[in-house]
Amino acid sequence: MQVELKYKPAYAMAHVQLQVGEIIKVEAGSMVAMSSGISIETKAAGGILKSLARSFLGGESFFMNTYQAPASGGWINLAPPLPGDMFELDLSSESLMVQSGSFVASEESIEVDTKWGGGRTFFASEGLILLKASGSGKLLLSSYGAIEETILAAGESITVDTGHLVAFTEGIGFNVRAIGGIKSTLFSGEGLVVDLSGPGRVLTQTRSQDAFLSWLIPRLPKPDSSSHKFG
Repeated sequence: MQVELKYKPAYAMAHVQLQVGEIIKVEAGSMVAMSSGISIETKAAGGILKSLARSFLGGESFFMNTYQAPASGGWINLAPPLPGDMFELDLSSESLMVQSGSFVASEESIEVDTKWGGGRTFFASEGLILLKASGSGKLLLSSYGAIEETILAAGESITVDTGHLVAFTEGIGFNVRAIGGIKSTLFSGEGLVVDLSGPGRVLTQTRSQDAFLSWLIPRLPKPDSSSHKFG
């Protein structure tokens, strides 16, 4: 599987070249176009229970599409629902914790599951459930806005707004906390941050979906209450 990321970073799309009989697992709704002859199978990835966890706990689709190239090979174009970047990773017997909505696709060898993070884990409005991508192979993630990778050395740490955190290496040290006091949290436009300590990989996005919705919703037209009156 060879991946070419095009139109970065605002409206990224992945052009994936598949070899003979090669299989790619794709999040539902991410396919843009594909070459002729590619077969598609829709199924509950990992079984009913794991798919239920991905859907109701992880915020992902219940079903996942599996595409397989014919004898002549083929290609498929993939894109996320929100404008932003895409990122390709080559996992090597490792696991990555991923925010809900960022998984786009992976090789068949990558397992995508949910993981309970306990009280220490919080991704903005995503709750306490993270997706866990593990194994060896290619993994495609998306972000809202551009995406940036930071490699932390042992003992090195950074602080990230939870709404801007895309993914991090499983096992990395992290601690979630509020910025300042309750007044700061409520009125500064900031909320929870996470302190991450290396070694490990951290992916962040330049925009926050929650921040955008907080800006947008108050500006939406209010429904006319008179239109709901009878008589």
